[in-house]
Amino acid sequence: MTLEEIHGQEPVPAGHDWMQGAGKALHELLVSAQRRGCLTAGVYESAKLMNVDPDNVAFCVLATDEEDEGDIALQIHFTLIQAFCCENDIDIVRVNDVAKLAAIVGPSEESGEPRDLHCILITNPNEDGWKDPALEKLNFFCEESRNVNDWVPTITLPE
Repeated sequence: MTLEEIHGQEPVPAGHDWMQGAGKALHELLVSAQRRGCLTAGVYESAKLMNVDPDNVAFCVLATDEEDEGDIALQIHFTLIQAFCCENDIDIVRVNDVAKLAAIVGPSEESGEPRDLHCILITNPNEDGWKDPALEKLNFFCEESRNVNDWVPTITLPE
């Protein structure tokens, strides 16, 4: 019996196909979380939430563009968020296209203005936990990435 059969999941596809599957799952998760009101966007908002209620955080996405790579303050925040996520067993991924994230998540519902999408947290809507298939796929993707010493894998979102 394989690990996939034990967990009831499909075997891990090799290479590019698996990465596309993770990107699609992340897209589905972001849409679902936003619909449910379980999405927190912004570095500072995310840090506040993780400080107050880390047990409620189910998943973390860090996003940058090429222009953000030189932002030392942002990189320091990312390092602290990554450390916090690792310490609290929160799966975390990176995305290198803030514009694609903005297209998925959209502007702030309150003000209609663009929001800070450098850090996005997916939270559990209740104590029972969230049984979303996309979240389960991403958790498995992160687990497999850690098995090959990729602690914060980078995902490419679909077009």
